[in-house]
Amino acid sequence: MKDLEKQFDGEMRDVYISAKRECGYNATRFLQMLSDQGGVKTAKQLIQKPGGAEGFIALMTHQRPDLTVEARVLKPEYRELFSDKERAICRERLKQFEKQE
Repeated sequence: MKDLEKQFDGEMRDVYISAKRECGYNATRFLQMLSDQGGVKTAKQLIQKPGGAEGFIALMTHQRPDLTVEARVLKPEYRELFSDKERAICRERLKQFEKQE
């Protein structure tokens, strides 16, 4: 499990780098959260935030749902790191945003 958490942590750091490089979105608070508590805890905290985190909205505005924490949580290889409820929140959040376009 620790290896999977480490892999997810690396992917969350890649999200930060890609969002900054490709969208001009500098998520300094997100990076601080990753440094303080790691990728899994950060993702769980952001998932529980009503309406989603500001980063989610910024990335969706740039048409980059692939860079959201929600999209990464839903990747099959990370299924065991998150509850069905957490994954359902992510699915619903992504679906809701698609409807708004």
